[in-house]
Amino acid sequence: MQDPERAHEMTVLGLKIMHNSPFLCGLLHRLNRNSPNRPIELFGLKFPNAVGLAAGLDKNAQFWRASAAMGFGHVEVGTVTLKPQPGNPRPRLFRFPAEEALINRMGFNNEGAEAVAARLKSAGAHRFRPIPLGINIGKSKSADLSKTAEDYLASFHHLADYADYFAINVSSPNTPALRQLQGHKYLPGLLQAISQANLNRAQKLGLKPIPLLVKIAPDLNYEEIDSILSDVLELDYDGIIASNTTVERPGAFSRVNEPGGLSGKPLHHRAVQIIQYIHNATNGRLPIIGVGGVSDVESAGRMADAGASLVQIYSGLIFKGPYLPSQISRALAPRHENWV
Repeated sequence: MQDPERAHEMTVLGLKIMHNSPFLCGLLHRLNRNSPNRPIELFGLKFPNAVGLAAGLDKNAQFWRASAAMGFGHVEVGTVTLKPQPGNPRPRLFRFPAEEALINRMGFNNEGAEAVAARLKSAGAHRFRPIPLGINIGKSKSADLSKTAEDYLASFHHLADYADYFAINVSSPNTPALRQLQGHKYLPGLLQAISQANLNRAQKLGLKPIPLLVKIAPDLNYEEIDSILSDVLELDYDGIIASNTTVERPGAFSRVNEPGGLSGKPLHHRAVQIIQYIHNATNGRLPIIGVGGVSDVESAGRMADAGASLVQIYSGLIFKGPYLPSQISRALAPRHENWV
């Protein structure tokens, strides 16, 4: 069986080729055309449909045009860190096809914010983006927790010209101490610094502020979630992404001895619980992007019913193939009123 990360790299190579070919993108777009189309307006943006590509696949913003052609209504690239970093030692990605699940301990392997910004500029992302482009930013492994705000801010400034929204990733289990940023000791200061930089940039350029969202872990208890929601609402952030991968090992995974974040079907129930909790706790006032085990129309529908405004997929794409986003968005279009 092919090494999972090698298979990932071959997938990325194919999508990069498509990204750079208007003919191939156009052909795939026609094959995946969603009709009837029911756009969703959220964060001041217009999403062609409710299904997005989650962060983690297009780490370096190499194929966002191909993602649009595949039928995604938005794409989230990254996680991008300020410094280029190779990530954790291999092997670091493991597939479990029978459970439709992945375990990864990639460690934010990416080319760094400056290189990603240069690629987006050369690809014309500052002029036109066919679907909303989210940029997920995280802490450089080398950055001390006391310098976290400066690290995120530098990434923000490199990438702001190309982002339709930013996802502030404080929840990956694969960067040492990163999840400490979800606590009240660090999170308010970090979110305040990014929010202020965003407002300052908007005022200077005469633009609207870029929507800001926070991506949280599924392993938080409800008291910890309440603390995060308090900070997010107080600072007028635009939404929550729920959730990242889990370090828990439910069911059959109790016998799996691979560290890292578990994603896919085993995460789905917990992700839906968290979405429902956030929706109820905020009386539906805070938009939620639901991610975690979305693998078919039914699982996407459960997230909509729980209160998600949009959904994202990653593991489902690996196991179900490239037509999945179009299948889900087409089936959900008649009930689009549930997604706003």
